[in-house]
Amino acid sequence: MANMDLKKTEMPTQDPLVRARNFDEVSLGYTKEMALIEAERCLNCKNMPCVSGCPVNIHIPEFIQKVKDGDFEAAYQVISRSSSLPAVCGRVCPQESQCEAKCIRGIKGESVGIGRLERFVADWHNEHFSGEIKKTEPNGHKVAVVGSGPAGLACAGDLAKRGYAVTVFEAFHAVGGVLVYGIPEFRLPKNIVEKEVDTLKALGVEIVTNFVIGKTLDISELFEMGFEAVFIGSGAGLPRFMGIEGETLKGVYSANEFLTRNNLMKSYKNNSDTPILHAKKVAVIGGGNVAMDAARTALRLGAEKVYIVYRRSLEELPARREEVEHAMEEGIEFKLLSNPTKILGYKNPNDKRDVRNGFVTGIECIKMELGEADASGRRSPVEIEGSEFVLDVDEVIMAIGTSPNPLITSATSGLETNRRGCIIADENGKTSMDGVFAGGDAVTGAATVILAMGAGKTAAGAIDKYIKNK
Repeated sequence: MANMDLKKTEMPTQDPLVRARNFDEVSLGYTKEMALIEAERCLNCKNMPCVSGCPVNIHIPEFIQKVKDGDFEAAYQVISRSSSLPAVCGRVCPQESQCEAKCIRGIKGESVGIGRLERFVADWHNEHFSGEIKKTEPNGHKVAVVGSGPAGLACAGDLAKRGYAVTVFEAFHAVGGVLVYGIPEFRLPKNIVEKEVDTLKALGVEIVTNFVIGKTLDISELFEMGFEAVFIGSGAGLPRFMGIEGETLKGVYSANEFLTRNNLMKSYKNNSDTPILHAKKVAVIGGGNVAMDAARTALRLGAEKVYIVYRRSLEELPARREEVEHAMEEGIEFKLLSNPTKILGYKNPNDKRDVRNGFVTGIECIKMELGEADASGRRSPVEIEGSEFVLDVDEVIMAIGTSPNPLITSATSGLETNRRGCIIADENGKTSMDGVFAGGDAVTGAATVILAMGAGKTAAGAIDKYIKNK
């Protein structure tokens, strides 16, 4: 009999006061008993509306039915038919605005905890599975994938399952792209990413690190190496700044640099070779998931006060609601309807250089109110004259968006981009260059992990068709 409880089975978490000072995972995951209870809330709808909300089209009612049956490995196999990174998606995918938003249980209560069940199933598999992963019979064709982020890994995984010899070229020394440099340990433990990558390697995917396409080799040279198609999933790692006074002061970071130093280079550890400023008072500019990650990381580094400065209201915050709630529970203060106008600083008396090389002492902001809707449908923030105020901080982190790094496109003639530097590709990932496909943030600009995976999966199908038609 179905569990008609209107609320999801609660996810256990670390106490906010404890977790705010450590880098351990915040959400602790379902137990077996919790997973079985939550699975019974699924009505197994015949028209499966939840599947239409999933960018990679996981057969959600089918995997949940396997959970109900207690066959967790079978549930994992259902998920892995569509997703190459289930343990990752179960943690960072915004299910509440995708599959769970379509769940019929959400009409008169809370939707089924699809993401929580996906995480449980993936974690169960990683802990208990000891069998051999079966490789697909090679089909004799080679494909190159540029970038080992979610788009690249999803594309590589799908192609490997079709029998292709896939080589992934990664510029960094670690595999995972934004999964390892962008998302903090307390949201996505890096050993989880490593296990997902190991699964892809077991399928036959080869990964080459410290290899910068656009420098070490360009796209045309990959074809000379025998690759019949190339997928570009290099992400959007070029940070944006506001262009306001004071952005050159010491203590001003892009969220990319700040998070990369912490997540990939482990600057939060005492024995790390990579330094990071352990500030006492921090302002993070922006309202997305990256802003939440940066603010919560700063808190864990020992900050006594952390502000989120965002120019719209709480309702317009683009970050996941769960991440906002976790940040608030941990004591981060939200300065909403506020916009920075200037970063304040002073010069070290012992420093003979220009004052621009001084240190942050505060950030000047102005209060805003919401006016008419802009092109995105959100109401545009308007300055309130005479409402300036100053926040006393010694570190400012800019988390206002990113764009694709131009390294690949500038070194590749014939690859068309738009005015934002994003690669132009059709709905299947096909670019202006024959045999070159692209997807994820390199095409759309900064978006979510699951949308990048969906683009990689779609491109894999298009590459398969392209090579077969040749």
